[in-house]
Amino acid sequence: MKVTSCDYLVLGGGVSGLMFANKHKNDDTLIIEKENELGGYCRTIYQDGYIWDYAGHFFHFANSEIKKFFEEKISAEQLVIKEKCTKIFYKKNVLDFPFQANIHQLEKQDFINCLYDLYFREDKDEYNSFLDMLYGKFGKSITDMFLKPYNEKLYACNLNKLDQNAMGRFFPYANFEQIVKGFKENYQGSYNSHFLYPKKGAKVFIDALTQELPEDIIHLEEKVLSICVNEKYIITNKRRVNFKYLINSIPFNKFLSMITDVDYSGVVARLSWNKVLVLNLGFDKNTDFTDIHWAYFPEKDYNFYRVGFYNNILNDERLSLYVEIGYADQDKFDVEEQLEKTLAGLRASGIISDHKLISYIPIMMNPAYVHIDSDLNETKQVIKEELAKSDIFTIGRYGDWKYCSIEDSMIDAINLAEKI
Repeated sequence: MKVTSCDYLVLGGGVSGLMFANKHKNDDTLIIEKENELGGYCRTIYQDGYIWDYAGHFFHFANSEIKKFFEEKISAEQLVIKEKCTKIFYKKNVLDFPFQANIHQLEKQDFINCLYDLYFREDKDEYNSFLDMLYGKFGKSITDMFLKPYNEKLYACNLNKLDQNAMGRFFPYANFEQIVKGFKENYQGSYNSHFLYPKKGAKVFIDALTQELPEDIIHLEEKVLSICVNEKYIITNKRRVNFKYLINSIPFNKFLSMITDVDYSGVVARLSWNKVLVLNLGFDKNTDFTDIHWAYFPEKDYNFYRVGFYNNILNDERLSLYVEIGYADQDKFDVEEQLEKTLAGLRASGIISDHKLISYIPIMMNPAYVHIDSDLNETKQVIKEELAKSDIFTIGRYGDWKYCSIEDSMIDAINLAEKI
């Protein structure tokens, strides 16, 4: 077996691993990536004149170091900047997002029910679960009409299994006063109001992250088979690699399962997540909804929970969509059947009529959204501290098993690079 050694061994060529490698590009660093290209879920597909990412990615860079990094490598002409326009399709109406701040746009009786239940909700300091938090903060009607059914479709699980802070800062909280003010004023409680998007797709950011990396440190189509913590080496399908520091960004459950000299099977068995089927769809003409960037679909009549409009972002004349369908990790499904259900749902919503589907490609994200649990978070921290004693670190959305943005994942990488 071939044997090599390095100081910094990075597992996974997504944004976390690439940003870390940029901080150590002049050191003895290796990047191991199992796919035939870098990027993780930030890969882009170019097909029949359409530009599709593996999933809907829209960028909001607040960190000055990250903003500067990309501004030096990507010209303004390569990007579009949009003021976010997001909607909810509910009962044949199109409402502004978030639902809880725009209940005044509902039919009269639904509005009265939401307002009444919101006023008489039983708010409390601590909640037992994500669902308990929804009822406590927003009341029965808002929760039952939108928050519960939408998040059940998204997470594909019983919401009582999720921690009350499962979505962190990304959940659009609004108190009673903010909601009532929203009847006359536009609600600005979302964590962002504008976003960036590259005209050539998310791959533009991956290209920027690889621009200054030496080619010989990147190793594609190399799969990690096992990891030895105590002796500090990994076995891949091609060789053994000894390391001084190991930086992991592949999913935490898969990472722990690869460790051979410490038994983490009990923890792995407790981790849960959903998977998402993404249908990227290209049609022959535009839709009447020419201002929406993405929209939410809480009702069970639709098999999908969210639809994004690439053409409205890129100002294209042909309708170009991504459609997201959530499943539990063990669920089985037929892609063609889901495509037919999706097209029927798009017709029912009025997004398409006599449109002709020109091109499409299905993508499976697995894992997609991890299920956050406070007790498991404590266990995860203990494991991370144990691994750190062997100079092994796990970062990013999936490596750290958390709900976070692309920017957060890169900040993880920067902080770790500065630490070691």
